[in-house]
Amino acid sequence: MTAIPDHGRPAGPTAGPTAGPSRHDLLTIGQLAHRSGLAPSALRYYESLGLIHATRTAGGQRRYPRGTLRRIAFVRAAQRVGLSLDEARVALDRLPERPAPSGTEWTLVAESWQSRIDEQIAELERLKAKLSGCIGCGCLSLTRCALYNAGDRAGEAGPGARYLLTRDPATGPEPVGPLDPAP
Repeated sequence: MTAIPDHGRPAGPTAGPTAGPSRHDLLTIGQLAHRSGLAPSALRYYESLGLIHATRTAGGQRRYPRGTLRRIAFVRAAQRVGLSLDEARVALDRLPERPAPSGTEWTLVAESWQSRIDEQIAELERLKAKLSGCIGCGCLSLTRCALYNAGDRAGEAGPGARYLLTRDPATGPEPVGPLDPAP
């Protein structure tokens, strides 16, 4: 089986001790889906975003190096800590595809996430503190609730479902503008 590079990436040497992966080291999309726990459509999407890369057989079938499993695990870990797929791609772009990244290289990328993780922990702690006041309260008051409507921001912005019109739920409802007259 001959592997043809995908997306214009060179296939690398084809013979000798530094040769690229043999056909036995390559996974089909079905094998990669099974091993990674992702659907083939998700793998194709990851590939379209540049998160993973495939070579193609002469018949056009995708083949993935086994190291792709590590890249997928990395992306899934990034998502679990709240990083977007774009952020995961930027981090992966700093790592070599072959040979597999070293422990030191993985550590440098993971360390770059530390501040993001710390911010998320702090945000969850604030949410936890606010929720403790709501447990059993039963008020469901949109005028008094410090969690969902701090300072009754929704009432100040005008009538109607103000939060449905909000671009950023964290900052409250959109201010009343000239196209949205207040009563």
